[in-house]
This record gives sequence, C-alpha cells and structure tokens, in this order.
Amino acid sequence: MKDKELSIKTISVHAGEQADPSTGATVPNISMATSYRSDPEAGFSVEDQSFDGPPVYSYTRWSNPTVDLLCNKLAALEGAEQALAFGSGMAAISTLLFHVLKAGDHLIMSDVTYAGASELANDKLPSLGIGVTRVNLSKLELLEAAIQPNTKLIYAESPCNPICRLTDLQGVAAIAKRVGALMAVDSTFATPMGTRALGLGADFVIHSLTKYLGGHGDAVGGALLGARALIGDIHQSSAARMGGIISPFNAWLINRGLATYPLRMAAHEAAAAQVATYLEGHEKVTRVIYPGLSSHPQYVLAQRQMQNFSGMLTFQVEDAKRATALFAEHLKLFHYAVSLGHHKSLLFYLDTQSMLESSFHLTTEQEEDYRVYAGDGFFRMSVGIEDGADLCADLKHVLDML
Repeated sequence: MKDKELSIKTISVHAGEQADPSTGATVPNISMATSYRSDPEAGFSVEDQSFDGPPVYSYTRWSNPTVDLLCNKLAALEGAEQALAFGSGMAAISTLLFHVLKAGDHLIMSDVTYAGASELANDKLPSLGIGVTRVNLSKLELLEAAIQPNTKLIYAESPCNPICRLTDLQGVAAIAKRVGALMAVDSTFATPMGTRALGLGADFVIHSLTKYLGGHGDAVGGALLGARALIGDIHQSSAARMGGIISPFNAWLINRGLATYPLRMAAHEAAAAQVATYLEGHEKVTRVIYPGLSSHPQYVLAQRQMQNFSGMLTFQVEDAKRATALFAEHLKLFHYAVSLGHHKSLLFYLDTQSMLESSFHLTTEQEEDYRVYAGDGFFRMSVGIEDGADLCADLKHVLDML
C-alpha cells in the first residue's frame, strides 16, 4: 500500500522502515559513521548527492541512512515530496532564509513568530542588504499593502508562537502565488496532524523536531519540507555547506518518538481542552487563548484550518508576578520551564514589555494587536499527555492560593 492510502497512525509506525536485511532486526539501526566506503567512480561532492535514484553515502554531512529514514517518515506525515532534517529548528529556518534571499531581496515575515526567527530577521538580514517587513498576517489587507516588486518570500506561522494567533494560510498562499513569491510556514505548534500547510498552498513547511514530533524533550532537531525540486536545490547548494546537520543519534531518537506521535497528539489535545475549559471557568483567570475554545478570536478559522488543536494555550491572571512565584514553587505536575511539545506539561510566564524589547520590534498598531492576545503578559502552557483531571487539580491547588 502507498503511504497516502494509510492512516497517519500507520504511517508514523511504518513509513521509511523495514526489517534489517542482514540481521532481521525490526527496529532501525543507528548509523553513526561519518564516512562510507566509496565507489572509485562515484561522485565526491554534495552535487552528486541527489534525491533521484538510490541513495549514495559517502560523508554524513551530506547524507546518512538514519537521517534519511527520519526524512522519509517526516515527508510521509506532512504529505511532502521531500524533507531535510537539521540540527535544530533554527538551522532549518536560517538555511531556508539564506538560501532563498540575497542582497536586494525583500522578505515579509509575520510580526509575531518564533523569537529566534524574529531576531534573525530583525538584526541579521538587514545587515546583509535584505529588506524585511514585519506584518500581522492575520490581516490579509496588511499583507497586500506590504508587497513589493522584489518580495521573494512570505514567512508565516500558525498558530504563532507565543500568542496562539492564527493565519489564514490559504489566503496568504493565494497572494504569494499571485505576486510570484514563495511561502514558508512554521507549523511547529500545529504539527501535520493539526494543519497540512503544503495542502493549503505553502511552498515550504518548517518544524522544530525538538517539540511535538520528537515529543520527549530529549533530542534537538529541525526539518524543512516541500517539493522535491525545491528541497533538492537547498540540499545541494546550501544545507550541507552551512553545516547545520542533525546527529544520527538524535535523528534515531526523533524517529522513535514519531511512532507514538498521533497517539500523543490526541492526548495533548484532549488534556489541553480540559485544562483550557477549567481555566476559563476559574475566577482567578482573566483570559484563556486556545484554538479549540469557541472564545478564541479566530475560532471559525481554527475549525476550518486545524484538525487537531494541539496542546498549546495561554492564560492570564491579575497578579501575574505572585502567580509566577507560586506556580514555580508549588506546581507538582507542571514544570516551570521554556520549550514545548514534551510529554510532560510545561508552563512559563512571558512579559509583554520584555518580548517587545527583545524579539518583537512592533509598530504602535502591531503592539495594539499583540496586546489583544497578550495583555501585559501571560503564561504560555504546553499541556503534556498526563491525565487532564490531574493537571486541573494541580493548577487548582495553586490558583486557590492567589
């Protein structure tokens, strides 16, 4: 059977894998080798490492069997022709930006997106002669106004990190196609179970594999997915030369995590919905933002664009400073820690003024839009796969102290 005929649960277990031909092992081996015996007549440069035909291995910075196994599974899950794996999500993002953009080009990036991507666009790209315009992509009329003749790439994120605001990806894709620009989507919050961005018109999808796809908080990685021609060009001319490759061991760990990925996402969503509903009804909580709640400002878009609402939510309380101290000291099941998408629940306070000064350089209007979701600050919560009732009880114990 072809992957497209299988359910995502089956793809997560079987795509790209087969029993070891020499030992019969049913679990994939790890190939930690840096180099491989080569045919004297075979090529010896990254240009010779093509996605056409059987793989040829010579040096792991160019290609590796364990990394290829991960890429094949990721491509099957996302419905992509090809995937590239990187040492981190930021390695995937920076490789894409530096491959597509050159001096004199113009980038449109969501005004709120992952902090590392924001800081790269704010600080580094302009110093290289690349024009950058930050736009609230939830308002398509602002995107239309920002288009320039030299716009080469539109970079979106949905839901965006950290405020869980959505982007109408089909709407953005239609504009990008009309003006001849490429479109990239960071889909780390949504994952392939939540949103298939390529099917909505994106040219590239980015994932931080460190988060939901790896799922266990023990391996850092990133991925870039898209059409074989686009990804092949990036592989040959940029990815290997920039050197942001993933360790085969981390690739093996993430591939192992993918076997339970659909089961975990169902558990994340179920627990997050229970926690979000509980928080929304608590007298000490002033606001909850979760795409699966009807109170989300873009609930209609969420229903249309997302098939799984993931485990990310934000909430606000009146005395955030005191709540932060109490949460850090007294929560038993939630870890007060950054990152997201782990099997364990995580919670962290994000101060709006600090975010505006460090990562998001927003105009007055953009700041007003940001504060609609963020207020003066909020708790970003990554709900794990624990029992939702247990998580609510843990939160109640602390919220009742406020």
